[in-house]
Amino acid sequence: MPETLRRQARCGDGMPIMNDLHIRAAAPEDLDAVLAFWKVAAEGTSISDDRDGVERLVARDPDALIIAEQGGELVGTVIAGFDGWRCHLYRLAVHPEHRRQGVGSALLAAAEERFVRLGGRRGDAMVLQWNETAHHAWRAAGYAPEEHWRRWVKPLTG
Repeated sequence: MPETLRRQARCGDGMPIMNDLHIRAAAPEDLDAVLAFWKVAAEGTSISDDRDGVERLVARDPDALIIAEQGGELVGTVIAGFDGWRCHLYRLAVHPEHRRQGVGSALLAAAEERFVRLGGRRGDAMVLQWNETAHHAWRAAGYAPEEHWRRWVKPLTG
């Protein structure tokens, strides 16, 4: 993210939130806070949810991990990875006390703007099947499931 974005986030009913939401790319000094935040705000865990995994992400693509702060507090994250072919979204997480206030929408808007700048054509989100709260949020943002696709995985480490 070439520069920090400041947004006036909006609630689900379109009313602006009182405090500015500060959206920026995570820096190396943010990574411990992000990992702790995911334990509170993210659903499920990933094999990459450790310091080494997040450091590799930020080293490879410094703008991929986008964070939202409000009043100096971390309130949301999204990983917006672009491999030159496809745009992938992971770890959209909003602190439970800040949900339904426009934080997720602001993070997705920043991710989508990044993808467009990089030449991306379509955002692809990883969403847990059982996470109905997330389904509602993704649908509200204009995303839809593609039921004819299935994710296939193979762990590469023991």
